[in-house]
Amino acid sequence: MISPAYAQAMGGGTEMITSLLPFVLIFVIMYFLILRPQQRRAKQHQEMVKNVRRGDTVITSGGLIAKVTKVIDDDKIEIELADGVRAVQMRAMVSDVRAKGEPVKDDAAA
Repeated sequence: MISPAYAQAMGGGTEMITSLLPFVLIFVIMYFLILRPQQRRAKQHQEMVKNVRRGDTVITSGGLIAKVTKVIDDDKIEIELADGVRAVQMRAMVSDVRAKGEPVKDDAAA
């Protein structure tokens, strides 16, 4: 004969899996609804910031609309806020590019 304690222990394995299943499903749903789109947006923002060039109209993270006058290096750009008012801005702090500026001039053709 099988003792009642041994019979209860045998059924505990499936019970544990059943109790963990909702947590696994919640994590999977959170990944597809929250984490994955957030990673996609971060990648798009990084690509947009990398492609900022002279003449672009940008919106800073502070909400200022400015025109890019000079690309200093990989991290910094110079922006013109108003006529004669220029500032140095970190590229990562650009939140949106509104209008694309002039194309990059080819030095070989000049």
